[in-house]
Amino acid sequence: MASLTSISQSQSFLIRPHLTTTNANAKPSAFGSSFLPVQFQSYKIARMPPRNGVVVVSAATAEKARKRYPGEAKGFVEEMRFVAMKLHTRDQAKEGEKEVKEPEERPVTKWEPSVDGYLRFLVDSKLVYDTLEGIIQEAPIPIYAEFRNTGLERSEKLEKDLEWFKEQGYTIPEPSSPGITYAQYLKELSEKDPQAFICHFYNIYFAHSAGGRMIGKKVAEKILDNKELEFYKWDGELSQLLQNVRDKLNKVAESWTREQKNHCLDETEKSFKHSGEILRLILS
Repeated sequence: MASLTSISQSQSFLIRPHLTTTNANAKPSAFGSSFLPVQFQSYKIARMPPRNGVVVVSAATAEKARKRYPGEAKGFVEEMRFVAMKLHTRDQAKEGEKEVKEPEERPVTKWEPSVDGYLRFLVDSKLVYDTLEGIIQEAPIPIYAEFRNTGLERSEKLEKDLEWFKEQGYTIPEPSSPGITYAQYLKELSEKDPQAFICHFYNIYFAHSAGGRMIGKKVAEKILDNKELEFYKWDGELSQLLQNVRDKLNKVAESWTREQKNHCLDETEKSFKHSGEILRLILS
């Protein structure tokens, strides 16, 4: 909080203070909540000597220092990343704070996947990507059109993978409850809540490009004789594709209020919940 030096009412509108940070080199504090600011800076006012017996005050000095959110200085995508990392376990990410409660939250090396379970995961994942990419193409909210043809799309890749499994003699199952529920939820959000929808867009694609690839590699080692599926391949340099989407997300979020940004961040936990339920199918 800023503290103001007491001044008389007759001079209050004539004083020009200089703001100086009292703890400029302080390191950010760690907070239990992902939505609290990294730090508060405190300020004090240094008076300028009066000129001809009169000193002037800037209107800006009456403003309180706005709280900063973790990652805010780097752009809104970094805020989303910070919140998402907190919802990982320590085995999944060094910033993780979540306790291991579900089977899929254990280290992948301890998983016992099955081909049938993996197929259910791929089928439900395809339904989600079909839905997500269909929404982006239709763009019921104009900003969604910014994310067409990013190179991150997965639907066609999954189609090829399922065809490969079919050629190996496997029966492709119908989508199950986790995928159907998530797809329906995305449709509803996309029409009425763009900030929440963008949260899911970000987490679905970026999670797959990171932890998702690692899971795919480990599962392939265990049950597919190291077969690399198309689901885990991208046309072009993945790092550049991701950066292009980061730039677009940051640009879109520039027009959002702080309340809208916080609403987007608040949706992260639901995104993890739905994705976790689909991921759990690998172990079914």
